[in-house]
Amino acid sequence: MSLLSRYFFKELTVFVVFTLAGLLGLYTFFDLIAELAELGKGGYRLLDAVLFVLMRAPGNAYELMPIAVLIGAIFALASLSGHSELTVMRAAGVSVRRLLAWLLLTGAVYATLTVALGEFVVPQAERWANQHRLSATKKMLVGEFRSGVWVKDDRQIVNIGEMLPDLTILGVRIYEFGDKLELSRIIESQTGRHENGRWRLDTVRETRFGKDLQAINMVTPATLEWRTAITPEMLAVLLVSPDQMSARALYSYIDHLERNKQETGRYQLALWGKLFYPLACLSMMVIALPFAQGQRRSANVGTQLFIGILAGLAFHFLNRVVVFLGQLNQWPAPLVVSIPTLLFMALALVLLWRQERR
Repeated sequence: MSLLSRYFFKELTVFVVFTLAGLLGLYTFFDLIAELAELGKGGYRLLDAVLFVLMRAPGNAYELMPIAVLIGAIFALASLSGHSELTVMRAAGVSVRRLLAWLLLTGAVYATLTVALGEFVVPQAERWANQHRLSATKKMLVGEFRSGVWVKDDRQIVNIGEMLPDLTILGVRIYEFGDKLELSRIIESQTGRHENGRWRLDTVRETRFGKDLQAINMVTPATLEWRTAITPEMLAVLLVSPDQMSARALYSYIDHLERNKQETGRYQLALWGKLFYPLACLSMMVIALPFAQGQRRSANVGTQLFIGILAGLAFHFLNRVVVFLGQLNQWPAPLVVSIPTLLFMALALVLLWRQERR
């Protein structure tokens, strides 16, 4: 890497990091303001609210990364152009292609950071944040139905009444069916815990049925080992929204839903979104260059930055709207999640092409 490219990378990095820090601080402040309404509920204190908001900060950083890359890159390029450094680079023989290569290389660094956040940091941080909040407010996690959470696993239909923040399950009912889909037994348990890779159900009542669905045997063992493909990670979907799950967890959960012939559209969108979202950092880097190329006077810096911020916000909202429409209309997930990134990349290339023709 040449001295000039290192200087270019350093300038971009400084402005992107400061922009991300500023946006993250702003989002964290508003999250804390929103949490103040929950103070006093079940012993929820200000310190609990602060910890909850701080644990959610990696998720905000993941969401804000493309916007921070765009605004930071525009700041950096505008600064270089304002001090005539970009003009000197062009006069010294640095072509637009070379500038694009430097921008894409820098964008690739932030794309890699985005992948690391989305895969390893955000899912665990969100889970800790929600577990902490549920524990502090003395709440339990329940499903969308009054009867709790319903999960299908092969020939079992499982109803979980409530789930504690440590993923202990309460009020478990397991309906097991035979080869001809006849009800063969019902298992009821007050509590269940996952230990050493297996579920252990406590205070169990088991009812077995004959062919005429008459109860022929009732057993009340103290504990029962429950054999199932359902894992705590799958139930943790209730603590972490699909957009905040890792790609590996999404793939595993989609595979489970498909094997049980259940709807996967929402999770397919989240999975493909995970794959395409880091590419937005490359798109944002590219689109920053036309703004700097078009800016020749320092008086134009404010206008360029304002337009850049609007472009970042437009990308953020377009991404959400397209995903919502795709889920509503059941459009192909790869097409839906790629539209915003490819659209902004195409817009940047068109703007550069028009500037080079002049």
